[in-house]
Amino acid sequence: MNRKSLFDTVRRMLGRGFRQSEVDRLDAAIDASMKSSQDRVPSVPSCGVSEAGLQLIKAFEGCAKLRPDGMVEAYPDPGTGGDPWTIGWGATGADVTPGTVWTQAQCDARLEADVARHSAEVCEAIGDAPTTQGQFDALVSFHYNTGAIARATLTRRHVAGDHEAAAQEFAKWKHAGGRVLKGLVRRRRAEVGLYRR
Repeated sequence: MNRKSLFDTVRRMLGRGFRQSEVDRLDAAIDASMKSSQDRVPSVPSCGVSEAGLQLIKAFEGCAKLRPDGMVEAYPDPGTGGDPWTIGWGATGADVTPGTVWTQAQCDARLEADVARHSAEVCEAIGDAPTTQGQFDALVSFHYNTGAIARATLTRRHVAGDHEAAAQEFAKWKHAGGRVLKGLVRRRRAEVGLYRR
């Protein structure tokens, strides 16, 4: 922010110079406004996931089922013991079935494409709701894992600006295949930590 141009504009509007007490009060108001806006205004205009968000996703997805030959093979969903089959960094889809094998480079490329797609879907779901980088990263991790950003109460609470209620919604998403999974409990806890950052 260019304070000089702001002060010059106000000075012209008043038709006089400032007293020192007025300068001090204006400086304090500008500082408070900037601090408040940094806390509340979206810091993710490009809708990009930060390194912390990417590391959270990678830590919980893992690049599982690395074979002795260096290839990565598909594995069944831990909650269902079957569909959806997963490979690499949590990739699922019609191209991932029992017996699917990829190189590490294929896994990494798919992670990049999937994170970009999930980020765009989170951007669409939250619109212009004030969102910090930590909140955005947590929402992308949540969506990457659940695919539920468009229907989750969590999203509605976030968009409404009720961030504490939104943070409490994460813990509800701990079930897979009708049972609580400890890995999902840990992931939701980590996402809440990032969301509240």
